[in-house]
Amino acid sequence: MKKILCIGDLALDVISQLKEPINYGNDTASRISSHPGGQAANVSTWITRTHSKAQLVARVGNDPVGFALISDLDKYGVEHMNLMHSGRPTGVVVILVDANGERTMFPDNGANADLEVSDLPPLDDVDGVYLSGYALLDFRSRDAVLSMIAKIKAAGKPIYFDPTTTGAMKIVSRDEVLSWVKLMDGILLNSEEALYLGDAKDVETAEKNLTAYTPLVVIKLGSRGAMAVHGDIVAKVSAVTTNVVDTTGAGDSFAAGFIPKWLETNDLQASLSAGTALAAKCVATVGARPPLD
Repeated sequence: MKKILCIGDLALDVISQLKEPINYGNDTASRISSHPGGQAANVSTWITRTHSKAQLVARVGNDPVGFALISDLDKYGVEHMNLMHSGRPTGVVVILVDANGERTMFPDNGANADLEVSDLPPLDDVDGVYLSGYALLDFRSRDAVLSMIAKIKAAGKPIYFDPTTTGAMKIVSRDEVLSWVKLMDGILLNSEEALYLGDAKDVETAEKNLTAYTPLVVIKLGSRGAMAVHGDIVAKVSAVTTNVVDTTGAGDSFAAGFIPKWLETNDLQASLSAGTALAAKCVATVGARPPLD
């Protein structure tokens, strides 16, 4: 059984499913619900549904939302330590979901901005690391996370990086993001992010360009499945047919399916299939977490 350390963020998702186009400056009919979220935390919960272990490095505030989010992690069996700190409040992400299931996010990193290298747990039983881009994009946690990366690499543990959205990445230069990619054993990103980071007009060229920075490039193609390259091995799979309700967390669940399978088998095709299968389960429900049994 593999154990994945997930580094990044734990937050509350407030989801507004729009029943009509936004009436700017006026009321818009919607259905609103709140769910535990945070990119790294979402990945950790989905990993527990792959018969693998997960441990989370993130932070919440000393507030009611923080207590609730930690309790939720316990229900999934996600390992964690020292998540709660006084200071900043717990992070919140407001998510608008349109009639097609597409989402637009408004994140506030909250207490996650205060990550310190001392938050990194012992790595002896860790098989691989998932790193959320938000942890590096936030200048307040960047130095601490870079120090974590150095310790992880010194321990010989592979790191798989999700750079997050194109909009979030643009707060720093593309060259700076690519300098982080060079530190990673693999990168997982969607087609828009791949075109931006790979400086290309098609995903095939983007994929090829990104291999100059990291040995494993995985590109999520939404309804068209996913593709990946590792050395001379190239693979592509179709998406699993499902009724799309909410795409929030689709990439997180994909990563949770892909990474343990890749560490176990080193088989690109099987790992892509595991990722798309878990993503199909995610988009068929509202929210970014798996249903609790």
